[in-house]
Amino acid sequence: MKFLALIPARYASTRFPAKPLARLGGKYIIQRVYEGVSKVFSDAYVATDDKRIYDVVLSFGGNAVMTSTEHKSGTDRCFEALQKLEAKGNKYDVVVNIQGDEPFIAASQLESIKDCFDNSLTQIATLVKPFASDAPLSELLNPNSPKVVLSNEGNALYFSRSVIPYLRNVPQEEWLQHHTFYKHIGLYAYRADILATITSLPQGNLEQCESLEQLRWLEAGLAIKVKETNIETIGIDTPEDLQLAEDFLSNNQ
Repeated sequence: MKFLALIPARYASTRFPAKPLARLGGKYIIQRVYEGVSKVFSDAYVATDDKRIYDVVLSFGGNAVMTSTEHKSGTDRCFEALQKLEAKGNKYDVVVNIQGDEPFIAASQLESIKDCFDNSLTQIATLVKPFASDAPLSELLNPNSPKVVLSNEGNALYFSRSVIPYLRNVPQEEWLQHHTFYKHIGLYAYRADILATITSLPQGNLEQCESLEQLRWLEAGLAIKVKETNIETIGIDTPEDLQLAEDFLSNNQ
């Protein structure tokens, strides 16, 4: 089975313009992501809409492919990159979408999502991390940290910015001690034909409500296989997040 790892990276960002080219521990953020990914995948590319990012990736020896500035999601950008690479004679079975602002993604997490496709029925795969039972309640309630509920077979039943499930007759401050809640880790993998399918789907009502594109796939009846990880990732959405990442890097080197 042949895997293609794609790292969508755009220049424009409301909260943090030029984020992929910001420095973290002396390296570009996008460079740190790429170097981690390329240790696991022999075929890895940054999919970008900006020549500045493209040139930087080439400067540190990485692979990059230019894509449209019109894409509304990383998934759409990945599909265009796949099409361009396949037009050159490449053929891939599974596409892995790694966010360009996740410089601490672990090799074990990437291996876990690959393992999901040992099952021929897997269409889409992603990762979740259990919330710690002693985590502050604010962490669970944070709408920027989507929650997931799973089926007995390990498929996603629903994603929400709200806390799911609701624990009836349990004081909210005790919820984490009475149930294992799952935090979604924004790492996706799709069979190549399924990626073509989901990028052609119209936006669904649930996605419009929660602003979570994976709900479009569930609403269309597709299955999302979920693998559990215990490794925390640190996404960088703002300049303040970058400082937290610098602190994390300093403490873990």
